[in-house]
Amino acid sequence: MADEQTLDTQNPDANQASQDSNEDLGARVQALEEQLAGAQDQTKRTAAELQNVLRRADLDVEKAHKFALEKFARDLLPIIDSLERGLQLSNPDDESIRPMREGIELTLKMFEDTLKRYQLEAIDPQCGEPFNADCHQAMSIQENADLEPNSVVAAFQKGYQLNGRLLRPAMVVVSKAPAAVAPSIDEQA
Repeated sequence: MADEQTLDTQNPDANQASQDSNEDLGARVQALEEQLAGAQDQTKRTAAELQNVLRRADLDVEKAHKFALEKFARDLLPIIDSLERGLQLSNPDDESIRPMREGIELTLKMFEDTLKRYQLEAIDPQCGEPFNADCHQAMSIQENADLEPNSVVAAFQKGYQLNGRLLRPAMVVVSKAPAAVAPSIDEQA
């Protein structure tokens, strides 16, 4: 032990160099640990970003499959409207057109069943139903004392949605409260 003390006192430059070397190594170790922590953090962020990209791609593919029929379905809606109008305008009591009318009814039924299989659903508002701006389009407003304000009075055309997404809003007439009658002024007073 005495020899160590004599060595320490005899070679102060070597001790200083050893301490400087230890401090440099400690600083270098600390810098490397910080770089490692940064690299690990970056790796975690990159992995999370990759998961987000994959999730978004899966959602995009799912939406593409789900709504691939949207344009085709939109093109079929006027055909359904024409079949329905043909039934509305034909007289069900006319024996001469009964076979044609039954054919149109069967064709319309098959058409509607096929569309339901592909999640295309009709929005057919009934009289008295509350007006819903998300799936109805107000074509006119009509005073009506029998119905609540903002209720459907009549529907001009059905609306349709595909997998919950609106393709076409239902065109409706909406009720409003009747205007208050202004009291007449008694001119004799």
